[in-house]
Amino acid sequence: MAGAVQRISAVSSIFTGSLSRSAAVAVTSRVNNPRTYYTYTPEPSQPLNREPKWVNETCEAVQCIKSGDTVFVQGAAATPIDLVQAMTAHGKSSCLKDVVVCHMHTEGPAPYTEPDCQGIFRSCSFFMAGNVRKAVAEGRSDCIPIFLSEIPLLFHRKIVKPDVALIHVSPPDQHGYCSLGTSVDCVRAALTYSKIIVAQVNCRMPRTFGDALIHQSHFDFAVKIDKPLPEHGGAPPSAEETMIGKNIAEHLVEDGATLQMGIGSIPDAVLSALGNHKDLGIHSEMFASGVVDLVKKGCITNNRKIIHKGRIVGSFLNGTQALYDFVDNNPFVEMLDVAYVNNTSIIARNPKMTAINSCIEVDLTGQVVSDSIGTRMFSGFGGQVDFIRGAAEGFDGKGKPIIAMTSATKKGESKIVPTIKTGAGVVTTRAHVHYVVTEHGIADLFGKTLRQRAHALICIAHPDHRQALEKAAFERLKVMPAP
Repeated sequence: MAGAVQRISAVSSIFTGSLSRSAAVAVTSRVNNPRTYYTYTPEPSQPLNREPKWVNETCEAVQCIKSGDTVFVQGAAATPIDLVQAMTAHGKSSCLKDVVVCHMHTEGPAPYTEPDCQGIFRSCSFFMAGNVRKAVAEGRSDCIPIFLSEIPLLFHRKIVKPDVALIHVSPPDQHGYCSLGTSVDCVRAALTYSKIIVAQVNCRMPRTFGDALIHQSHFDFAVKIDKPLPEHGGAPPSAEETMIGKNIAEHLVEDGATLQMGIGSIPDAVLSALGNHKDLGIHSEMFASGVVDLVKKGCITNNRKIIHKGRIVGSFLNGTQALYDFVDNNPFVEMLDVAYVNNTSIIARNPKMTAINSCIEVDLTGQVVSDSIGTRMFSGFGGQVDFIRGAAEGFDGKGKPIIAMTSATKKGESKIVPTIKTGAGVVTTRAHVHYVVTEHGIADLFGKTLRQRAHALICIAHPDHRQALEKAAFERLKVMPAP
């Protein structure tokens, strides 16, 4: 499936003489005539008979961006920050107009979303990061609600047509192969259809395997840099988060389970509590630095997995330098296209699939809000539903879909609420939800009636809010919550 759908194959006989990367109809080099449209989409790992144009400065590399272009930007720890800054400066100095910048979560500043860039650039997020939230809230930027697994379809179906892709890769090896490093996700699909590829080549980008390889002959422009990647994590979890990690590790994670978890204090707390577990596996769109310690302890072996046995499977990374050092040139880790990693039928094939995701609020019927705070967009769908459903559909019937959160916000407001905020979006529906975990316990909602759900959720709410929640539940359901 992955080979047929997510990894578009090239016919090597097409690439003869000095034909360009996507030559099929025309024989004009894309470097000489980058605006030529072709009917053929090339395989990124296929070597072509052409060389990139190496430039000395990032400002030279982005001169190819024109008014009206759609520019794709690689994300997470692989965000090409230097190219992004150069693109913004180029847009201003060249008086460009109507450039769409599309991306998933990106790191570092997003200067193209600032008010002084209005009319020059317009950001379009497939999953929002903090650097674009203000621009979206103020109407200067857009976001697309979409499952992480379906983002590559935006490119395959030509809904998003990138003119230029800005990517961040490792240096070429002796065969000319670079690696997309910490972010494969939707990048592979985007660059497959991009007319021009601009690469930021960083000697500090980890070299990863799987779907991460791209031959340098696909680059139109390349520029070398030497800078560390953005880091996340490493801070100790709070007492509440530590208890959540303990609740999940001791009561929901079994030996031999395959784990999915994102980045943040709660996933780190879960990982730190798994030191006595055996034969764990990882199949996750992303994973955190705590995985490294569990591998060293022998807790993560991936030996019970049926597919990708003995391998950690991921799609993008955002963590500490220790994590980047761990994945560098390490065949134990496979970085794959997110359409494959987050495919529910693939997820379901993993033994005891245990998916751990977080949220913003949960109402008393089990509706889970994860992408917005009221009408204000906060992030996106991400892979939550992909993995919640994949775990629920596990082939062995032992999957565990988990929503984890502290019971209250830092301001003391309950995250378990009578009704969700006006305008908030439901990401995981009350039919999808199974386990909800706070520092006060575990609520198993699957198969429960509304009043049973309300009772279970009130029991794990912060004690300061339980009485008010019980009253609100009675007013809403016209019956007292009961186990």
